[in-house]
Amino acid sequence: MSSASARPELRVQPSQLGLGVTLGLAASLAFATSGPFVRPLLDAGWTPGAAVFWRVSAAALVMLPLALWLMRGRLGDLVREWRAIGAFGALAVATPQLMFFAAVDRMSVSIALLIEYMAPVLLVAVAWARTRRAPSRLVLSGTAASVLGLLCVLDLAGASPDALGVLFAFGAMFGAAAYFVLSARPTTLHPIALAGFGLVAGAGVLGLAILVGLLPYSSPLVDVSLMGAAVPWWVPLGVVVLAATAIAYGLGVAGITLMGERLASFVSLSEVLFAALLAAVILGEVPSPIQLLGGALIIVGVLLIRSASGSRPAGLPTLPDELEALEP
Repeated sequence: MSSASARPELRVQPSQLGLGVTLGLAASLAFATSGPFVRPLLDAGWTPGAAVFWRVSAAALVMLPLALWLMRGRLGDLVREWRAIGAFGALAVATPQLMFFAAVDRMSVSIALLIEYMAPVLLVAVAWARTRRAPSRLVLSGTAASVLGLLCVLDLAGASPDALGVLFAFGAMFGAAAYFVLSARPTTLHPIALAGFGLVAGAGVLGLAILVGLLPYSSPLVDVSLMGAAVPWWVPLGVVVLAATAIAYGLGVAGITLMGERLASFVSLSEVLFAALLAAVILGEVPSPIQLLGGALIIVGVLLIRSASGSRPAGLPTLPDELEALEP
């Protein structure tokens, strides 16, 4: 998951858009490897806390040098913005990633990701309750489509969804919503610096929770089952760290720079499709027809909400500019 603060849309040449979209799709594919490749570790006895701690810590190592370079000569801003960095790390980094991995431990990767992607619906509900102003018809239509899609995804009539897994997925949705709100908050920090230092803060929060015993930790260094073969534990972890973190962040930032945040927010939805395909190939998880319909409704609903920036209720972040890909 990449981060962006509210800032003017970048103007790019048409010739750059093709490369930007290609990089964005590649980033979504890289981000989508997270869930399918972390599942073998969870099945082998790794706790979600252990998996997400190493994921966030590795991401911090990748992003921190660039963040320091971008903030050279302005380190005083880091001290003044320590509350924003701490909140971003705890709520926008540690919470959604931990909750997503906990959900994946108990339910389908694609279903958990779809529930997390309903964060815009939560923001609409919060803005409506806070301002007491009804959203536009377009936003209401998107919200209704997403809620109906959620009911189809859970397939309550034809399946028995894991209640705790669904609860964890909703926790990931809350964390994703916090990510959007905190990313939209005015700050003197460069957006990549906010992401980099936020990852450091998130790793610190997770590490402290593990040290004091609040977060169960287990990471047995044993062979795991991946696509029917026994492989060392570091193979899936390496994919999560390198592909879903280092490569995904690098391609994502480059793609956003070339195509702009508005287009990137739509391209990022391809992560859901990639995650579903990877989960089917790697884990054998094939959604039922009703769940596929629900996934389509959720994506359509989010698209409608994102396209309604001109008629959003007061207090709701500018969704098409602020919403980006959700990587657990």
